[in-house]
Amino acid sequence: MPYTGTENFSHNQPERIGVLVTNLGTPDAPTTPALRRYLAEFLWDPRVVEVPRPIWWMILHGVILRIRPKKSAEAYASVWEPEGSPLLIHTANQAEGIRDALKKKYGNNVVVGFAMRYGNPSISKVLQEMQQQGVRKLVVLPLYPQYSASTTASTFDAISADFTRRRWLPDFRFISHYHDYPAYIEAMAKHIEDYWEKNGRNEKLILSYHGVPLKYLLKGDPYHCECHKTSRLLAERLGLGKDEYMTTFQSRFGREEWLQPYTDETLKSLPGKGVKSIDVFCPGFSSDCLETIEEINEENREYFMEAGGDGFGYIPCLNATPGHIEALVQLVEDNLQGWAEPEINPDTLNARAKRAEAQKQATYPGRTDI
Repeated sequence: MPYTGTENFSHNQPERIGVLVTNLGTPDAPTTPALRRYLAEFLWDPRVVEVPRPIWWMILHGVILRIRPKKSAEAYASVWEPEGSPLLIHTANQAEGIRDALKKKYGNNVVVGFAMRYGNPSISKVLQEMQQQGVRKLVVLPLYPQYSASTTASTFDAISADFTRRRWLPDFRFISHYHDYPAYIEAMAKHIEDYWEKNGRNEKLILSYHGVPLKYLLKGDPYHCECHKTSRLLAERLGLGKDEYMTTFQSRFGREEWLQPYTDETLKSLPGKGVKSIDVFCPGFSSDCLETIEEINEENREYFMEAGGDGFGYIPCLNATPGHIEALVQLVEDNLQGWAEPEINPDTLNARAKRAEAQKQATYPGRTDI
């Protein structure tokens, strides 16, 4: 088979470091045909649906792709922005923030790109662009704080599948999770505190994560445990008692049992238990998307208020907020150790010399022999 190479390759091309930021994906448009293409790719991934392929092919093409695309298109249309889907917009902004921060420190030695596991821009396309730019060392950052085979491992599958078709493979580092990374916990805590300062604080904080089938946990997937650890660390940082927050799981699909408690059922039941006001935050979502904007802030808000709730606060995802970008940059830099050194240029050296001279004069006024 022919292997993918680099067009007009030059052996004198400087070697560069690449940082590939990835997220789940989004349809190209909020239309039924676009959703059919997107869902066909997403739901056919065996990491996402662990059902024997012949059986699942018949269910997927015979039932799901005939019914779900139209309904999903209507939901996407309700959150779509002029620039595209919220997930695409926020991921692009996050990559840009990381790029700007790294460029200030490493100059043009580090290339930052972003790709989607499903849909566009595709992982293969962005990897090819990076290789054309001379990337020979690659750090991949999937924006899934908590590891799951259905998300993080699926991204690894796509990267490794692309590598099997490449002539020259880069050195490779893969960030599989950061659920307990101190800078990530701190970024969330400050984000929530800022929200409370501006909007007030309700009785209970609901931490809602995307659900996965229960059988994944029973087979050894660490996702459930990592979600609960994130919640515990975040609650400790916020100074919350055990009765002041809850961990729940949303977005279940199909009839089998998923991780519990379910977010929707929890919100329907809380007013009857005396909890009349809540704030909801989604620590497992790096970017606001259909599942946070429409499912949480619209659908689940309605469930809670109709059940007798008095107050519902939705705390947006971290998105491209400065604290989040700072945490992600720190995470990337931890994984650049031994690969990248800060770029030293004349302006930087002159600035350092001026600071040193000013400090010397402040300490030893008038001395010229030091």
